[in-house]
Amino acid sequence: MNFKRLDLNLLVALDTLLHERNVTRAAEKLHLTQSTMSGALGRLRDYFSDELLLPIGRRMALTPLAETLVEPVRDVLLRIDSTIVRRPEFDPAVASRTFRIAASDYIETVLLSAAITRAAELAPGITFHLQRVDAGVLDALTQGNVDMVVMPANYMRPEHPLEVLFTDSYSCVVWMGNAAIGDRIDFDDYLRLGHVVTRIRNAPSAMFDQEILERCGSARRIEVVVESFAALPQFILGTHRIATMQTRLAHHCARQLPLRVLPTPFKTAGLEEAMQWHRYQDGDPAMQWLRTLLRDAAAQQR
Repeated sequence: MNFKRLDLNLLVALDTLLHERNVTRAAEKLHLTQSTMSGALGRLRDYFSDELLLPIGRRMALTPLAETLVEPVRDVLLRIDSTIVRRPEFDPAVASRTFRIAASDYIETVLLSAAITRAAELAPGITFHLQRVDAGVLDALTQGNVDMVVMPANYMRPEHPLEVLFTDSYSCVVWMGNAAIGDRIDFDDYLRLGHVVTRIRNAPSAMFDQEILERCGSARRIEVVVESFAALPQFILGTHRIATMQTRLAHHCARQLPLRVLPTPFKTAGLEEAMQWHRYQDGDPAMQWLRTLLRDAAAQQR
C-alpha cells in the first residue's frame, strides 16, 4: 500500500533501521535477508532524498533528518498497533499474550509475585517478561518496548496515564540477635552502626536515605553495597549492621528471617508506587485486564 508515494510496508523497516542503526541487525530483527534490508534502505533514501544512515568509522550514524524521524515513526506504528492491529476483545481464560513489565525486585516481591500467581489461575496462556527499572525505562515505555512500568509516581512522565497502586514508608531492619539496638534507633546509632545499602546501576533516581543524609550533612558508615533491595537482609543476619528499606519489603523479609523492623530515626516522605502504561494502550482490553490484576493484588497486600 502506498500513501503519498511511500510504501507503508517500509515504515517498519525504517523504524527498525532508525533504532538499530545497523543494516545487518535490522535485517535479523525483522527476519529478512541483508540484501532485502539494504534494498529497503535504498528505497527509503530515494523517498526522503536523504542518506538516513551514514558510515562513521565502524558504525552507522543517523543524519539530522533521520534523527527527527525516530520518535514520529515509532509513534505512528504504535498508534496503528493500538487502533487497527489489536483485537477489541480479550478473554483471559483463552488468550495468548506476553506482557512486558519493568519493576524493581522490591515490586516483584511485594506485588508482582502475588499478581502473577493469580494470573496463572485466570489466564494460563499469558506470559510475563519482567525487567529491571533503569534510567531509560520511560523511554522504553514511550517506544513500546515495555507494556507497563511500576515505580514511584513522582518519577513518571505526564504524557502517559498512571495510577497509584499503594503507598509505603521506610523502616530500619536489624538482626534479631543484635543486642546493641533496643526498640528504637536514634540518629547517633544510625550514623554509628555499619550499613547495608542498595545502589542500583543506571537507577532512575538516588536512594531516598542518601538524599536525606546529604541534606542533614551526615554520612553513614557503609559496610556492604548490594544491587537489589531483597538482598539487604542477607548481609544483616549475624551482625550489628542495619539497613533502611521499604516497610512492606522489610516485614515480608522479617516473616521469613530472624529480623526486627524498627522506625527510622528521621522523618521520611511517603512512597507512592504507581503503574504507568502507554497512552495508546489505554483502551486495550488486555491492558485493562492487566491493570485490574495489579490493582487487585495491591489491595490484597494492604
